[in-house]
Amino acid sequence: MIVVQKYGGSSVATTEKIAAIAKRVAARAKDAQVVVVVSAMGDTTDELISMAKALCDMPDDREMDKLLATGEQVSSALLAMALQEMGAPACSLTGGQAGIITEHVQAKARILKIDGKRLKDELNKGNVVVVAGFQGITENASWADITTLGRGGSDTTAVALAAALKADCCEIYTDVDGVFTADPRIVPNAVKLDTISYEEMLEMAGQGARVMHSRAVELGQIYNVEIVVANSAKDVPGTLIKKEDPEMEVRNPVRGIAHDTDVTRFTVVAVPDQPGMAAKIFHAPAGANVNVDVIVQNVSADGCADVSFTVADADFEKAKRAIDPVVTELRARELLIDQNVAKVSIVGSGMRSNPGYADTMFGALAAEGINILSITTSEIRITCLIERDKVKQAVRALHKAFELEKV
Repeated sequence: MIVVQKYGGSSVATTEKIAAIAKRVAARAKDAQVVVVVSAMGDTTDELISMAKALCDMPDDREMDKLLATGEQVSSALLAMALQEMGAPACSLTGGQAGIITEHVQAKARILKIDGKRLKDELNKGNVVVVAGFQGITENASWADITTLGRGGSDTTAVALAAALKADCCEIYTDVDGVFTADPRIVPNAVKLDTISYEEMLEMAGQGARVMHSRAVELGQIYNVEIVVANSAKDVPGTLIKKEDPEMEVRNPVRGIAHDTDVTRFTVVAVPDQPGMAAKIFHAPAGANVNVDVIVQNVSADGCADVSFTVADADFEKAKRAIDPVVTELRARELLIDQNVAKVSIVGSGMRSNPGYADTMFGALAAEGINILSITTSEIRITCLIERDKVKQAVRALHKAFELEKV
């Protein structure tokens, strides 16, 4: 039996917590081959970013990847030492040593393949293998570069390794009990879900739910890796992320409320309403490896259009540098930037076959006096862009409107 476990930064924030995790892992290793993926300790990644920005305004992406990858290498080595100290054979590996090969993209690399030979060799020796999460290495052996997988990338590491090893279980341990109907810090009566489908979790993660990395859920869905999200400090059942089954239909069609306050809206004002204009606008952030979301185009009476889109706050500088010259090239009137916005979403696979959810959502927001700036939808999601300082109010109102405390 092969088990892959992942422990987040808060779970390995101190040496005392690492020692506690080591006991848990050692107990699991008595009846299974165990691969453990770890994040950097506590706020290490943020501290490393701050150091880099103290030296330069826009640190080089390659050097940032090399810097940030050290955080997970520290925690993986310390956990291996703790395991060895208690008599459990263990070996720590970097992402590259674990055979994680990525595309040659800095900061948000995608995994191309995993060469599991080293992992299998170490497991067959009886070792617990502790892998530094969040990182990989490019394929060119002569001058391979370290890459990172983006924020939350340790989740992706764990699910990818579980898929490559055909593991029997993939367990994601964090500082919460599982996946909730909303952020329990905002909604005290939010309910932990026993199960949630890949599709629903993918939408929740994509719209701001921090409990899982969206690309990790995507990998789980592609390779049918069932994922358990649970609390590293408690011995209680977590949430199982799995393929949707008929029993999942017998419940509230809305499963959860997601929100994201790390959002900036760009609006290119008065773009000539001609073929190819949108392509030129969105080619710029794509070329800078910036994801865009909540795209809206409004056509005005003078034959021009206003084009709006959102990006993550972390990508603000990259996006602005990419889009500024395009605004000039297209002879648009101006570029407006709004950093006082946020997204709030309702998610549930039952929404595709049940009408009325947009009406309930918009009515609940209107009753709270919350203005909707723009709307995007999928089959199982409705997302509204609202003012950032209204987010908590909106989440609570929607949770109540859809009676999610009764899930």
